[in-house]
Amino acid sequence: MLHTFTVTPVSIRRQLQAGFTLIELMVVLLIIGVLAALIVPNVLDRADDARVTAAKTDVTNLMQALKLYRLDNQRYPTAEQGLQALLAKPTAAPVPNNWKNYLDQLPKDPWGSPYVYLNPGIKGEVDVMSYGADGQSGGEGKNADVGSWQP
Repeated sequence: MLHTFTVTPVSIRRQLQAGFTLIELMVVLLIIGVLAALIVPNVLDRADDARVTAAKTDVTNLMQALKLYRLDNQRYPTAEQGLQALLAKPTAAPVPNNWKNYLDQLPKDPWGSPYVYLNPGIKGEVDVMSYGADGQSGGEGKNADVGSWQP
């Protein structure tokens, strides 16, 4: 038995109307936009939190290297000698007698700036800090200072 199919104007019209309407596409785009508005800010905040955590880790590591320097040389590097004294033996007085290499390289903070070393420190005997995202003292949130005096 042989079946034959006929093409009618109604079946052609159905095939042409099989796509999505503009309204349906706009609803889908609206839903995607609402989801993006809810999710993107949370993801961006996580990146800022990660940078602050990385800065705290770097500050802790720098303070440990400074404490080793102090154990070997009975004093912290002077403000003039700075953190560079952890990489190369200082030539400016007071020249340390028992200097060792304490770091392979000085890290930059997660925002690309060098860490600040203060001797005497503001909050402790010496301070190591990052000025945060804005690169200026003070601030809140991602712009807040991250320092050796913080837990």
